[in-house]
Amino acid sequence: MIFVISLAVLIKSSDVFVDSAEKIGLALGVSPFIIGVTIVAFGTSLPELATSIASVQLGSSEIVIANVVGSNITNILLVVGVVAVVGKGIDLNYNIMNIDMPMLIASSILMWFTISDGSLNLFEVSLFLIALIVFLTHSIKKKRVKDDNQPALNPMSFLLLVIGGLLIYFSAEYVIQGLKGIAKIGNVDEAIISSGALALGTSLPELVVSLAAVKRNNHSIAIGNVVGSNIFNTYGVLGVASLFGNLVFPESILTFSAPFMIAITMMFAFVMLTKKVSRWEGYMLLIFYSYYIYNLTQLGIN
Repeated sequence: MIFVISLAVLIKSSDVFVDSAEKIGLALGVSPFIIGVTIVAFGTSLPELATSIASVQLGSSEIVIANVVGSNITNILLVVGVVAVVGKGIDLNYNIMNIDMPMLIASSILMWFTISDGSLNLFEVSLFLIALIVFLTHSIKKKRVKDDNQPALNPMSFLLLVIGGLLIYFSAEYVIQGLKGIAKIGNVDEAIISSGALALGTSLPELVVSLAAVKRNNHSIAIGNVVGSNIFNTYGVLGVASLFGNLVFPESILTFSAPFMIAITMMFAFVMLTKKVSRWEGYMLLIFYSYYIYNLTQLGIN
């Protein structure tokens, strides 16, 4: 019960944070894709960051990598898959293959090589944070949208931004406590639950925001949200969480989840070559997600 309530508060507060951040971005004249790949993406990744920091402080650091990898897989397979099916396809009017997709692929490959030895040292963490800064700098330098009808900055948006951020921080600790309780009762490894249940829960903001964007016929925000969230999860969540203590990398992550994440990231890149995701490709992504969840349950049973 604690896990469900805390997760609900975490998701709702993330929604408030993202909505406020998006309004601020629009008032500043930022383009839809940039809003998606930066403001919205980083905002919807706050649950992953908050729960990861809390897990390290509570002595369950193996949750961090499981949450990051699981969320990245969920974002690509479940979020993009559902959005493509519900929206009857996704059309992107932005050349994602120019810089953003190569950066996403690079982040997954760099993560694999840095954690393959079972540890993450300070130099590797520094590389993550520098890479995140490079990505942010590239995105921020893109031209703003000139719109005479853009909304004015509302002080209430800043207040809600702060309130949302505080709620995210405090609810994250209870999510981890609930998760540990579930793992203990079911005698299941915390990393397995984190890769599935927690990753799904913390990826719900990405799903909700992306669906809302597609309904408004703004596909750029939907795809930008997934790309930006995955890059932030890898560089930001993993990098920042490791500053709070040494991280543990379970064998199940190194042998199955991480390689699977790289494979589906590559598949995502191939799908986006045409700047479109058809409804049938969306079904294909959901099939892969079903396979992923099935394997997690098998690992949990074993």
